Amino acid sequence: MSDGRMRVPRRLTIFLVLLLPVLAALMAGLARAWRSGGQADPWSWALPAALMVALMAQLLAKDLGRWLVWIAMGAAGAALILCAIAAARAPDPLAAVGLLLVTLLAGFGSRGLRVPGKRLIGVGLLALAGLILWRGPAQPIAPVAERPALAVITALPLFWDKAGLADAPIVSLLRTRFTVQPLDDPRALAASGARALLLAQPRVMTPDQLVAIDAWVRGGGTALVLADPLLRWPSDLPLSDRRRPPSASLIGPLLTHWGAVPDALVEAETRQFLDDGRLVTLSGTQSFKAGRACAAEQGGAIVRCRVGQGRVVLVGDADLIDDRLWLADPARPLDPRVWAADTPALVAQWLGGTMDDGRRWLRDGRDVVLGLRWALIFGTIWALVGTGLLRRVRQRVEQ
Repeated sequence: MSDGRMRVPRRLTIFLVLLLPVLAALMAGLARAWRSGGQADPWSWALPAALMVALMAQLLAKDLGRWLVWIAMGAAGAALILCAIAAARAPDPLAAVGLLLVTLLAGFGSRGLRVPGKRLIGVGLLALAGLILWRGPAQPIAPVAERPALAVITALPLFWDKAGLADAPIVSLLRTRFTVQPLDDPRALAASGARALLLAQPRVMTPDQLVAIDAWVRGGGTALVLADPLLRWPSDLPLSDRRRPPSASLIGPLLTHWGAVPDALVEAETRQFLDDGRLVTLSGTQSFKAGRACAAEQGGAIVRCRVGQGRVVLVGDADLIDDRLWLADPARPLDPRVWAADTPALVAQWLGGTMDDGRRWLRDGRDVVLGLRWALIFGTIWALVGTGLLRRVRQRVEQ
């Protein structure tokens, strides 16, 4: 070795040098993914893998560049295997390429810092790795130029908190796609100009108000109705306080009129994957039997109805928009990297808007364990193969 940092290792030492950084990056990335909401996103492994390879670039001799490539490929491969199995979906191709690219750039950038005359190149490679880490993952949701009016009728604390007026995280996201208009009286719908309505656990309504909602929908409106039979949204208000949202939905006659008849009640909190792989977390859910103009999904928890010229999406749970069920960091609602479910994108879509989706999720504990097992097997085999190949190459060089 030219600098004496690490002599030609024996087979066991080579094996450990190739395996341990891969294992460390794998476990650190899994911890990051779990803390950030359970997304099976290769970017969660990019920083740990980059740091481990950069560290090995400082510890290994300068002429062991092949080892860095092998470690980087092993770390990326193990992470991608875990993501694919735990999510039951192939990882996003761009994220997979980004993971490997960042890891290689970090390794060779760190190695360049040790070589006189190449330190500037090393700094440049590390800066490029940092730039990709910053801009590569999903970026915060930005407002769109065209934002149609969205009426919101609710008893939930979506526009205020203990300190006064304040948007709930779900409202902050909806404002990027709609011009949100809170309404107290459904009879003002016709004059509001809104063609979309979020009706979320409203207070008791008069017959005239129910008729106004029905007429607005039949005239071509799009309504997302959240009707919860067992609301668990936290509130410090006394049970007798009229500002407190109702604990059970009070619009049953309207839903029955549209063709959605209440059926079973599921009290447990459940993570439900839709047919397209998107995730929603429900808590205390009412299922419905669908009439002729309606179609039920997710065992009746979601019902779609055609009502005159309009359409209704009914979900038997209002807690799903509570940020505790879809957001890992309440301070960053616009950052998809800390979402714990696809709720914001689904709500926007149900209301007729669009929002980036396509996230992969760690499905359950058994899938994660299975994915971790195969990732460890891959990492071990990769290190064994690398031990034989790299030792043989090293011996040829020394001869």
